[in-house]
Amino acid sequence: MDENKTRSKHFLLLVYQSFGIVFGDLATSPLYVYRSAFAGRLRHYQSEEAVFGAFSVIFWTLSFFSLFKYAVFMLSVNDNGEGGIFALYSLLCRHGKFSLLPNQQASDEELSTYQHAGYSNRSVPASSFRRLPDRDKKSKLALLILVLMAASMAMTLGVLTPAISASCGLFKTLTHFYVYTGIMVALAGVLLLSLFVLQYQGTHKVAFIFSPVVLLWLLSIAALGVYNIMHWNPRIYEALSPIYIYRFFRLTGIDGWISLGGALLCITGIDILFTEVGQFSASSIRVAFCFFVYPCLVLQYMGQAAFLSKNFSAISLSFYASVPDAVFWPVLVIAILATVVVSQAVLSATFSTVKQCHALGCFPRVKIVHKSKWIDRQIYVPEINWILMVLCSAVTLGSQDTTRIGNAYGIASMTLIFITTSLISLSIYFVWHKGLALALSFFILFGTIELTFLFSSYIRILQGGWVPLLLSSIFLFTMFVWHYGSRKKYLYDQNHKLPMKWILTLGSDLGIVRVPGIGLIYTHLANGVPATFSHFLTNLPAFYQIIVFVCDKTVPVPFVPQKERYLVGRIGPKSYRMYRCIVQNGYKDVNENENEYDFENALIMSIAEFIQLEAEGGGSGTPDGGSIGGRLAVVKSSENFGKRFGISKSNGFEGTSSSSLNITSSKSATLVKLKMMYDEQESPEVKFKTRVQLTLVDTRYKDSFVKEEVMRLMEAKKFGVAYVIGHSNSKAKWNSPFLKRFLINIVYSFLRKNCRAPSIALSIPQTSLIEVGMNYTL
Repeated sequence: MDENKTRSKHFLLLVYQSFGIVFGDLATSPLYVYRSAFAGRLRHYQSEEAVFGAFSVIFWTLSFFSLFKYAVFMLSVNDNGEGGIFALYSLLCRHGKFSLLPNQQASDEELSTYQHAGYSNRSVPASSFRRLPDRDKKSKLALLILVLMAASMAMTLGVLTPAISASCGLFKTLTHFYVYTGIMVALAGVLLLSLFVLQYQGTHKVAFIFSPVVLLWLLSIAALGVYNIMHWNPRIYEALSPIYIYRFFRLTGIDGWISLGGALLCITGIDILFTEVGQFSASSIRVAFCFFVYPCLVLQYMGQAAFLSKNFSAISLSFYASVPDAVFWPVLVIAILATVVVSQAVLSATFSTVKQCHALGCFPRVKIVHKSKWIDRQIYVPEINWILMVLCSAVTLGSQDTTRIGNAYGIASMTLIFITTSLISLSIYFVWHKGLALALSFFILFGTIELTFLFSSYIRILQGGWVPLLLSSIFLFTMFVWHYGSRKKYLYDQNHKLPMKWILTLGSDLGIVRVPGIGLIYTHLANGVPATFSHFLTNLPAFYQIIVFVCDKTVPVPFVPQKERYLVGRIGPKSYRMYRCIVQNGYKDVNENENEYDFENALIMSIAEFIQLEAEGGGSGTPDGGSIGGRLAVVKSSENFGKRFGISKSNGFEGTSSSSLNITSSKSATLVKLKMMYDEQESPEVKFKTRVQLTLVDTRYKDSFVKEEVMRLMEAKKFGVAYVIGHSNSKAKWNSPFLKRFLINIVYSFLRKNCRAPSIALSIPQTSLIEVGMNYTL
């Protein structure tokens, strides 16, 4: 009984929280829908029948897309509970073999989140169309471009939403009433700057007001709708009949069809219902929408139509003109708060989109900030935040017209919705293995109507619609070039990796001097020895006692459970002290470690656990045991994992790395002094912080060889951990086609030089970093 009460409370809490994150954009659309719909030649049709018809179009658009398509159907589609464009792409990559990620392994399919909800390729007849992705790489590339196009439109919405919601939609209205245009534009600029500047602080301090603000807004617009219906035209309920749509187009003809671009603004932000399903739940979003949001919106649109049918001259002010004077200012304050909440939610969604593109290798390296005190999954991307601020300010100050921004918003939103429908149709066939007829039926049912709205929106390209096309083209081109260059680099590494047999013929010392410590060689390769390692040894024939090849890869799943994150294997015999560690991450995984030592300690414990698992699994137990390729094992699945180790904390200065800790443990006072001087010079404004150190507290092992190897591992950890990464310079071959040379030598080179360094993206401490210069001829 108590458990049921707890579940009910949790469910109601999710319903309540969803108002502030999911429905804000949809709830504020009444501010500008009628104004945008009647902005063109439709303003010449000043009759009750035209207004009734416009409301009927808006009502059925809202019902068809929001209620039927998204709330009923789309919320049932998920990837381990996650929704959105990348969830669909992930499902298609895993079950439809559409992936272009080059580092796939058979071990990926062993993840608990890989096979989900009964999706399986087994026992399914392989038709010629289902084998298309395996035969034709162009189909994979086409799907990737389609997904990146949707992502670029989502980023464009991050530019347009603050402009249309938090600025022009409110301040242009006030200009008509009281204040000079110049002052209102200045206020709009200040509001926008404040919104973006405060992103770094996170929204955890003010997030508790998000849901109350949106709830109060919805109740207010519903009450206004009821008042306007009763006061101006109670007959508006007749327009709920779809027959008024026919009458509307019979009256307005081509002008009415063109107005669809403004009417579709009633579903702005509808894609957030699908995107945020993982943060809440499908049932909580359905309940909140069907029983509260949808009725409030219908009442508001009915009320505005009832008012406009008797006051058509007020169409340029639409919503605010329908607000009675007695409650004008309270409604205005609530509207301002609601639009700020909407802008904040959309910016957070944009950061999440960029993070997912980056995780899949389709976006230049950026800094991802996440703090444990923030809201779950909330991240901050500094570079994107400032770019969005500049673009949003330019759109706001350059346009100063809600209608033009609304036209731009309609194109971006409708394009995103149409691409989502296309991906769902592909998923029906390739993921759920339903018939091709069912997939085509779904596409025809929704896609045909969406194309009608889409073509209507594109007619308004010259009236502001070119803005999303320009912005999305820039985003799409950037992402595609980065993916193209990164893939070419990976293929180069794959073709130039060293044969493992040749490495092992050098003996346990590898023909070099082995010094105390641990060397982590970062590589994109999931197998083989990267050319970076041989290039290092060629120029400096000495390396660390323990060698670990680290591959930080993204698996096409939203999350990888922590107990399955580390995949560890041995390279060569045990005397070589060489390991391979594949760190598996999902495209939505966020690194929550608050200091860099957490990764080192987790890696060391994973290797130690692998050594124990190897011995228990029937290994030879001798110093010369092992194999050429080495077997990979998932660690952290043992109940006793980490119990042999202790975590000790010590105080130090922020800016020093683990290497400073290890030098402190050495016997050389001179090295300690030099290190302290270096840290003070590099970080004059150091902050006191707590470090985490790993110690071995239980030295009892059944196998003496296991004990010896673990003790050597811990001893090497005390001497220090060094991170070896490649610092590349990429050039296309001189005889390559002009387009390839342009993309690699100019565009990709420019992006690589102006994005974050790999060490920063991987959160590698600078004092422990070794960069190896590499020239790539792609």
